[in-house]
Amino acid sequence: MKLADYIGEATAYDKKLMLERKDPISWLKSVSAFANTQGGKLLYGVSDSGELIGLENAEKDAEDISEAIKMQMDPIPQTNLSIHEEDGKRFVVVEIFAGEETPYYVRHKGSLTAYVRIGNESVKADPLELNRLVLKGSRRSWDSFSSVYKRKDFSFEVLYATYHEKTKLSFEESDFQSFGLVTDDGHLTNAGALFADKSPVRHSRVFCTRWNGLDKAHGLMESFDDDEYSGGLLSLLNAAKDFVRRNRRMMWRKTPDSRIDYPEYPERAYEESIINGLIHRDYLELGSEVHIDIFDDRMEIYSPGGMPSGDIVQTLDPRDVSSKRRNPVIADLFQRLDLMERRGSGFKKILNAYQFESEKRGHEFVPTFRSTGSSFFVILPNLNYGIKINGVQQDPSQVTTEVTTQVTTQVTTEVKRLVIALIGEMRSDALMASIGIKQKEDFRTRYLKPAIVDGFVEMTQPDSPRSPTQKYRLTEKGVALAQQQEAN
Repeated sequence: MKLADYIGEATAYDKKLMLERKDPISWLKSVSAFANTQGGKLLYGVSDSGELIGLENAEKDAEDISEAIKMQMDPIPQTNLSIHEEDGKRFVVVEIFAGEETPYYVRHKGSLTAYVRIGNESVKADPLELNRLVLKGSRRSWDSFSSVYKRKDFSFEVLYATYHEKTKLSFEESDFQSFGLVTDDGHLTNAGALFADKSPVRHSRVFCTRWNGLDKAHGLMESFDDDEYSGGLLSLLNAAKDFVRRNRRMMWRKTPDSRIDYPEYPERAYEESIINGLIHRDYLELGSEVHIDIFDDRMEIYSPGGMPSGDIVQTLDPRDVSSKRRNPVIADLFQRLDLMERRGSGFKKILNAYQFESEKRGHEFVPTFRSTGSSFFVILPNLNYGIKINGVQQDPSQVTTEVTTQVTTQVTTEVKRLVIALIGEMRSDALMASIGIKQKEDFRTRYLKPAIVDGFVEMTQPDSPRSPTQKYRLTEKGVALAQQQEAN
């Protein structure tokens, strides 16, 4: 062991120039934090800058450290204390192991305080984090605990149908208890409540938005499409996937005898990201939900709660992240439904899907993962933003006739009808009447939004403050499409 090897690994250790006997809380909080999270080391005799200074009396310091841990920690964490010699100097190394009897408290001035490790800091555990530590110490997960809801009061038709579709077997009543969805006294576990058709878990929700532009405040129309979904996990998964499919565009390139499709997002990548968000989110964070935000150049999937292990994903190799499940009952049932794998290969699936598309297009696209102590993000780049195919970049907002012969956006029948009907500037109600559509949501989803997203139609300013009804008109691209349709 060389102390120099640890310099730079700030998450896994704390440097201490000397032992603070008058202020033991300054280092005991690190003992608590390491024991409550992933473990770590205290290095005594090392300056903040990493210089190896050494200790005058390492044996005495080691004795006092051991005594303070015994007297002021509750429960006492497992540690390994040693005296280390290097470059003719002596140091004390205290290794603190990740504990199972969490939370590990520090006694200080008549009170008990638990700490956790976030990055290179040991911070006081907030009430939510304290609840997580209590759960961890009980050796049970939140999704395995009994809820107040009774099995007889809820239906599970979506679960029945999905299970039969995936396994070709019937979901039996006995399976509820076997799979950890119902307790012996007939109550749903928290996992069971999340799989009910009308889930009573209020924060079992997904918020989806297709934004206009590259951020959440881009001008006249901030979003093209948005929906809020609530209910059981399987319904949320299906609704979220449908929203993405509704708001993605497919491009294709002609070949002599076929065509090659170029989706904006690999289906496998965004499905896996949504599934991970629903399964591994922290359901202890009340008032929070999974968010799917689609921008022109990317899709962001956010889920409440950081890495279950406590790690920060930016510091890890995403292809070599060990599987640790926050909600094992939920994860197990998703695996039985063939919606995920046991060995925790979600990151690899996402990365491999983008690697395949990168090789097909001749340009590298890499999804990114970002986490904090209380949040997790998957950022999926739009493969068609800036259209790079075989090294050739095009501007999707200005697709010329020549380029269209090589890279073409699929145009739906509804968009063609809207483009032909739109002459000059027209209000949406007039457009609906000209097409013969009565349902505003149907018109907005199937006709107007795809036409705007694909660049055939644009929104204009209201005529006056007294006339706030928005009007629409064709872009140059839309005029070209209208002329093409009339010629046909």
